[in-house]
Amino acid sequence: MSATEMTPISPARVGMRPTLWTRGDWNALFGFGTNILVNMLVLTGLLQFVLKMPPDIVFGRILPAVGLMMFLSTAYYAWLGYQLAKQTGRDDVCALPSGISVPHMFVVTFVIMLPIGAATGDPIQGWEAGLVWVFFQSFILMIGGFVAPYIRKITPRAALLGTLAGVSIAFISMRPAFEIFATPVIGLTCFAIIMVSWFGGVKYPRGIPAGLIAIAVGMAIAWGSNLVGLNYGGMSLANVGAAFTTFGFAVPLPAFDHVFHGFSYLGVILVTAIPFGIYDLVEAMDNVESAEAAGDHYPTTRVLTADGVVSLIGCLMGNPFINAVYIGHPGWKSMGGRIGYSAATGLMVIILSWFGIIALLLALIPVVAISPILLYIGMLIGAQAFQTTPAKHAPAVVLALTPHLAAWAKLLIDNSLAVAGTSAATLGLEKLGAVGVLYHGLEVMGGGAILVGLVLGAIGVFVVERQFVNAAAFALAGAVLTFFGFMHGESVGFGVTPGVAFAYLLVAGFLFACAKYAALEGAPAAQTAAGPQPAPAE
Repeated sequence: MSATEMTPISPARVGMRPTLWTRGDWNALFGFGTNILVNMLVLTGLLQFVLKMPPDIVFGRILPAVGLMMFLSTAYYAWLGYQLAKQTGRDDVCALPSGISVPHMFVVTFVIMLPIGAATGDPIQGWEAGLVWVFFQSFILMIGGFVAPYIRKITPRAALLGTLAGVSIAFISMRPAFEIFATPVIGLTCFAIIMVSWFGGVKYPRGIPAGLIAIAVGMAIAWGSNLVGLNYGGMSLANVGAAFTTFGFAVPLPAFDHVFHGFSYLGVILVTAIPFGIYDLVEAMDNVESAEAAGDHYPTTRVLTADGVVSLIGCLMGNPFINAVYIGHPGWKSMGGRIGYSAATGLMVIILSWFGIIALLLALIPVVAISPILLYIGMLIGAQAFQTTPAKHAPAVVLALTPHLAAWAKLLIDNSLAVAGTSAATLGLEKLGAVGVLYHGLEVMGGGAILVGLVLGAIGVFVVERQFVNAAAFALAGAVLTFFGFMHGESVGFGVTPGVAFAYLLVAGFLFACAKYAALEGAPAAQTAAGPQPAPAE
């Protein structure tokens, strides 16, 4: 069976004692472990080279706290998977993957810590502001955990998985794909090694995991190319030597005083902490839904509460990055991952972060050798949105993912203009529009993309099903969320984008009118299209 097919649910066995480690856990460990490794390498690079954090803060305070938080998270989800396997009597339960929220890693760096650090001339103050940012997001997650099950119940699966597919395609898949083709000798080779195994079912000698082989081959090509002066992957012995200076042992220490100092930037922090806390809430719901589509039902409230609690612990110990349930559960499950891979990943992170090994790995492994694993996960999640929903809902899935493409395109434009020392406002939106860059449209559509995708996807599904009252209700919710800046805006407030909010009101009124007065032609879509009947997410 290919990795993109739904993993069949094994029959329940009464009194079954779940196995803590299986052969497939090796595959999932190397796959998920390298995913986590990439994120930690990027995180370390941001702290060192973008924020200019002192090494003693990076390796002595922040990374140990990151390690503690991720260990608590992965251990908890391994235990939750064990409990689910025990209750259901199944041996194919896969633990939820979790770790640092990648989108928020960049947001807290570039929106909170970097501006405050630059304005004050002190990166430590930027770090303290980041701690407060996570502090508030943690409580939003914990409180939202009690609301999330109801939202899942009323929201169609195509909307939940469609907006998740948008995140996957735009923010998980695209950058690794670019890295692969920027250094194709390593990237394409490693991608082929992974594809034929995880999609094609090819087994390598002695059962060696495909992820490990891909990394080994990538390292061999990168370091071998240095011998003939090609320098693929940017590896050097000088970087390896410098990395040894980070070795040592550091455990996380309480950072209550730093959290307290960060409250002086509360006004700036809340503008992004509240909407991104809601983003986390919806993303976690989407990922729990993705796991359920793959056969594993986890309680949404416990998942969100756990994310909030471990994020709060990490914050109080000095970690300015929030924890999240990751996209990718179906992928790790299809590789054979069960319970052990999650706990083993947590132990790996403790070793890497408490002993200062991250910098050495950053100097030894070309990132392009790991990029194909992230592209694989993005491919799988994007495909799942279409494969586990009725075929007639495919247009709604596409509608749900488009806001993320807008957000991604705007991010690329903003970053490019910033490097050039200018901005879209400085250049003028009319000039950009004249060359086909509709910046204002990208800005409005991409603001709060995950909520925009969810609302648009839900409206699309209910229109297809001719449930116009439900569609109107989601349009009305879109109007409220937009008015307060949670959708189609860059900040929370009153009347952030009033024109868009009013448009949603008009759409809601039109859909209510359709429910009451519209004459329908032909049979309902549910009778004319193939696929299962629509059902709520829970």
